Formats: sequence, structure tokens, C-alpha cells
Amino acid sequence: MREEILDVLNCRVEKFYDYLHKATSLRFQHFGRQVETCAILNAKSGKCPSDCKFCAQSAKFNVPVKTYPLLPERELTKKALEAFDRGINRFSFVTSGISPNVEEIKVIGKVIETIKSLKPDAIVCASLGQLKKEELKFLRDCGLDRYHHNLETSREFYPHITTVQKWEDRVRTIENAKEVGLSTCCGGIFGLGENDEDVVSMIKTLKELQVDSIPVNFLHPIKGTPLENANFLTPLKCLRILVAIRLSIPEAEIRVCGGREYNLRELQPLILLPANALMVGNYLTTKGRSLEDDIQMIEDLGLESSLKG
Repeated sequence: MREEILDVLNCRVEKFYDYLHKATSLRFQHFGRQVETCAILNAKSGKCPSDCKFCAQSAKFNVPVKTYPLLPERELTKKALEAFDRGINRFSFVTSGISPNVEEIKVIGKVIETIKSLKPDAIVCASLGQLKKEELKFLRDCGLDRYHHNLETSREFYPHITTVQKWEDRVRTIENAKEVGLSTCCGGIFGLGENDEDVVSMIKTLKELQVDSIPVNFLHPIKGTPLENANFLTPLKCLRILVAIRLSIPEAEIRVCGGREYNLRELQPLILLPANALMVGNYLTTKGRSLEDDIQMIEDLGLESSLKG
């Protein structure tokens, strides 16, 4: 696996397009023409005690980002229902911070129960930081379908990105979610300064964890963060990373998330050849594209989605 990933990342462009064709075939083999979509809500923003160098929500950096506590139940429910009405397949509540408190978990649980009572077929996800088994089991019993928690980067490069949270704790959270029967979504962010061996290491870990969905973010540098001047990616490098993941983990959902507009530029439609899923709408602290633009991109490629304009 290592040798193939390194070749995908570094081979001549003529050979890379052969790899892209192979990855595209695997994508259609496992997922057909369907593009699954998800949307997120920044349910609690800012004042995070961690120090992830790419993140605008860290309390340690001077970034003018909106900060607010957990949104009221009614607003959380309303945003989710609006997303489902637009044909978005999944909706996730995301909170800043390392771990939520008991009351926040209870509120999220109650909101999930309300959504499920109104839309029993709705697929609800959450990304609330590091949770224990009993907390994840509570949310599962409320109706949560999938839990998301990113590794961010490889075990080896992780200490260069954050010193507050342990990489092993991130892995343990995903393992906890799997053990209580939740579907799992786990990936990271590329373009932080990692090298090719870090890409190999991260893909290897994700394969070992056997996660259901791999969210792939590409760094969109934010002024005020330590990585505000980072410039490690090109559109082709982003595509090479997606292809490497698909060839290494053929059966996993690959979900392209933050930074796709900023980094892929004119090549953005090509992400849906190796990848089968998109995060649509806005991200946590950066804006995404209009739903109409993504609908058009999907249609232009001859692919299908349940999105409604």
C-alpha cells in the first residue's frame, strides 16, 4: 500500500490519470452514480481551549470569529429540518471545544429525538469532540446515526499541529463510537505541512479503523492562525490525495469537505470521480458554495443526488 500511495502522490501526470481512471472505476463499483451530501451546523462556536494551528475557533489565536454557547433547541431543530427539506442526506451538529458538558449532551440528545419523531428516516450525525462510551450510547439511544471525530493528521505529524489534545484520544473516541454501534466518520485535513509519509500513515490508520466515511478537508488558511500563510497544496495535489485514499480504501465513503473551493479551483468537479460524497453549504468558519452551484456540478458530471434547488 505504501509504495502505491507514494507513486500516486509523485508519479508523472500521465500515469496519475491512469490511477484516476482506476479510482473512478472503484468509486462507481461501490457507489454508482449517486453523490451523497451532508451539511453541518456550527452549534457552539469559539473559545476552544485547544491549539490546533489551523483552527479559527481556538481561544489561543487572535481571530475575529463569532463566539456563542450552544444554540437553543428550537434553532438546532429548525436548521436540521431545513437541510432535510432541501434534499440533503445527512445533517450534523458540530460544537467547539474538546468535550461537551453533560447539559449540552442532553440538549443535543433531545434535539435528535425531536428530529427523529418528525422525520423518522432522517440521518442525523454529530461532532461533539471526545466522548466516552456511555455518552455515545446515550446519543445512540436518542437516535443518533453516525459520530464524527477527525484525527486531523498522522500520528507522527500531529505534535506539530496541536499540543493540547492527544492523538490517541481521538482514535479512542472513534473506537468507542464503533463499540456502541454507531456509524463512524473520521478523516482529517491536508495541507498543514505534512509530508508524503504522513499521508501514507494517516491512510493506513483510517484503513485499520475501518471507518464508514472519510471526510477530506484541504486547508483554507485563516488570517490570525499560525498557518495563515501556508501554501502546500495545488489542485492536482488535492486530487492525488483523494485518489490515494480511494485506491487504498475502496469501500469507504470519501466525503470532500472544507477547502475544496479554495484549493481545487477549476478542477473541483473532478473530485467526484474518486470521491462519492460532498459536504454542502457553509463550513464552520468559512463559506462554501451555493447549493445551486453544487447541484449544477453534479448534473454536469452525469451524476445524481437528492438535492433540491
